[in-house]
Amino acid sequence: MKAWLVAVVSVAVAPAYAEFNLDLSHRARDVQPGEIVVLEVRPSEDPVTLSASAFGKTLRFFRSGSDAWVALLGIDLTTEPGSYDVSVHATAENGNIARKSYTLSVGQKDFPTRRLTVDPSFVSPPPSVIERIQREARQLDEIFTTATNERFWRGGFLRPVPGDSTSSFGRRSVFNGQARSPHSGTDFRAAEGTPIKAPNTGMVVLAADLYFSGNVVIIDHGWGLYSYFAHLSSIAVKEGIRVEQGDVVGDVGATGRVTGPHLHWTVRLNDARVDPLSLMQLFPQAQ
Repeated sequence: MKAWLVAVVSVAVAPAYAEFNLDLSHRARDVQPGEIVVLEVRPSEDPVTLSASAFGKTLRFFRSGSDAWVALLGIDLTTEPGSYDVSVHATAENGNIARKSYTLSVGQKDFPTRRLTVDPSFVSPPPSVIERIQREARQLDEIFTTATNERFWRGGFLRPVPGDSTSSFGRRSVFNGQARSPHSGTDFRAAEGTPIKAPNTGMVVLAADLYFSGNVVIIDHGWGLYSYFAHLSSIAVKEGIRVEQGDVVGDVGATGRVTGPHLHWTVRLNDARVDPLSLMQLFPQAQ
């Protein structure tokens, strides 16, 4: 009688994981220069990491609702029309990686030209202030190219003054017959002395008198989002303090290169110059 040796081989089978997918969409007033685009990602499962890049900048996401993650993307006012890729990268808890590319088609935006007459010293500054102007430009560049790791802002954005906007964002400026940089903010009608309220929570990173902008207050809302208020008659805050939505940061004035009292509000998003009205429409204050 022959004995047969039967070998039993045990094969380990790896557990089957569902495919890790990313569903991408966006919302905006329009996909044009000077606009903010809200990028929404709905992953098939909660990601451990989630990031994106567009226009050479890194985008950060926060959770919105039960299944969506949101990032803000700024299209600078000088961006040329064309197709631009948004690259999204995510990692699942089991280590699976998902990558997806999303195309934004940036349309043409034609900005009007405005012609203003101002003090000649603000068009052809005297040699004695050139070093100051250059120093202030470097200071602003350092601020706007820094993205704080903490997101201070939450919810909707408050209109800083009650007055209507003049829809002046992006206008090509001609001062005393000489062309200058496009208008990178929006002007709001307001009488001198009108209180200016912080549109959202943030840290005051600059409260100073600048040559062209007069008295200014800059609020860092976090993650590369800044509010820049110019031409104030007085400043009510100090650098380094935290302000909450609705806190008064100063009063409307006519300091610097202006033709009369008003509030100039610039918004920078990862150094992109974007229209504050876009921000308020996409993230309106709760009524």
